Amino acid sequence: MQSSIFQFRRDQWSCSCYVLFLFSLILSLFQVAERALFLWNNDHIVNLIKQNCKVILPIIFPALERNTKTHWSQAVHSLTLNVQKIFHDLDLDLYKECLQKFEQDESKEGEVTAGREATWKRLEEVATKKAASNEAVLISKALPRKSAG
Repeated sequence: MQSSIFQFRRDQWSCSCYVLFLFSLILSLFQVAERALFLWNNDHIVNLIKQNCKVILPIIFPALERNTKTHWSQAVHSLTLNVQKIFHDLDLDLYKECLQKFEQDESKEGEVTAGREATWKRLEEVATKKAASNEAVLISKALPRKSAG
């Protein structure tokens, strides 16, 4: 038993990253996500993951949360909720900490997206002005920011 725990700990990072990869990058392939989530029905795997939840939950939490909000397959959605419940019941404080970090990261992502959209809008405005005057459109690396006010 001791060697299996050692082996699990040694491989937990790559295993967690693989599971995260399956959840977050191949969500549209519901059979792959569904099979990955079925791992959580294996008592041995669940026990090993419970022993290492402080390492694993922060890695897979964003993928679990996105699955619950956006996955189109009801089976994947239900299995994801079951996995979340395991972690929620196991360590509520860690679960809340991961949720808070996820929400902060999502907020930052929204700010980055808004900034990107503003940059594209400025590019379109510059291009439209130049096209109307038949001037060549040259874009520098950093566009001048419009002053507020």
